[in-house]
Amino acid sequence: MNKSFIFSSESVGEGHPDKVCDTISDAVLDAYIAQDPRSRVACETYAKSNMVVVGGEITSKAAVHINELVREAIRGIGYVHEEDVFHADKVFITNLVTRQSPDIAQGVDARAAEGKETAEQGAGDQGLMFGYACEETPELMPAPVMFAHRLGRELNRLRKSGRVAWLRPDSKTQVSVQYENGRPVRVANVVVSTQHAADVKHKEIKDFIIREVIRKVLPAEMLDKSTRFLVNPTGRFVVGGPQGDTGLTGRKIIVDSYGGMGRHGGGAFSGKDPSKVDRSAAYLGRYIAKNIVAAGLATRAEIQFAYAIGHPDPVSVCVDTFGTGTVSDEKIEKAVRAVFNFKPAAIIQQLKLLRPIYSKTTNYGHFGKIDDLDSITWEKTDKAQELKKAVK
Repeated sequence: MNKSFIFSSESVGEGHPDKVCDTISDAVLDAYIAQDPRSRVACETYAKSNMVVVGGEITSKAAVHINELVREAIRGIGYVHEEDVFHADKVFITNLVTRQSPDIAQGVDARAAEGKETAEQGAGDQGLMFGYACEETPELMPAPVMFAHRLGRELNRLRKSGRVAWLRPDSKTQVSVQYENGRPVRVANVVVSTQHAADVKHKEIKDFIIREVIRKVLPAEMLDKSTRFLVNPTGRFVVGGPQGDTGLTGRKIIVDSYGGMGRHGGGAFSGKDPSKVDRSAAYLGRYIAKNIVAAGLATRAEIQFAYAIGHPDPVSVCVDTFGTGTVSDEKIEKAVRAVFNFKPAAIIQQLKLLRPIYSKTTNYGHFGKIDDLDSITWEKTDKAQELKKAVK
């Protein structure tokens, strides 16, 4: 039966208050890992008006000047205009970072401890993770979220190029895609909200965004006369960023993953070192799902697995191909278990996660970035052939 539906996903720009906080948290993480790859970092940031609060638990041999990092991260985003209340050189910074709990460290460290079943490195927390992939785009990502990310990247590129003087850092994009029989066929609606200078007219903003962003980024064959463009639909977006709204690390988990098309376990990514399975195992999940699809075993695949704190092996693994598999889901799951190692230490090793790569993941999704596979290793499809062999 031909089922028709419209699915929407959003993205946010670097200057969105929550992404400001993600950017700061990942910048702190990278700074520690650059000096001490074994650093334990759980860094969260809060921003409002002209204030930034950095908190969390960090244990490391590195010497990092967090206040300087905060200002440099804000400067890199672009909050440097005189009218900005939230300004790189003017924000007040509160540092509330402490050391990692020894009880957590005992479970994560590769050493024996009373009450711990093994001496292996265990998961940094309990939790469940999902990985997802599909054939809708070259990145093997859902079309709505990839289209929204592409719009956001282009807005950011134009702003930082200096070509459009009235563009400001805060922005949001949203794309609604119509599906027929499970395939994306057209773009139904596009929403773009961008912060701007006070002296630019709404008509100029709307005409420019439609002409130079939407029509140049989205596939022309998916835009038709019925596609609706909503640009700055409130009519004005001068006050933005942490001046206009509160920011907090880890609050854009759906933007960071699959735009709602694939499920999410609930754990945020930014500011967490790879001993935290919220991040590293979610990356493994994407790696597995993408290789399943790349191997031709399914056109759509999702994997879920879960951990107990301090324990190295997952307590469950489940593969779902939504009826698109060329073999049974049970066979694919068995092959996945044979090809991939789910233990936290092995995830870190096989994806090369003890490197300062995390600032590259912060904006426009942690998945679907295929232009830097040396850093974003979980986007590789190098296990596809091995998976194919394992299902036979």
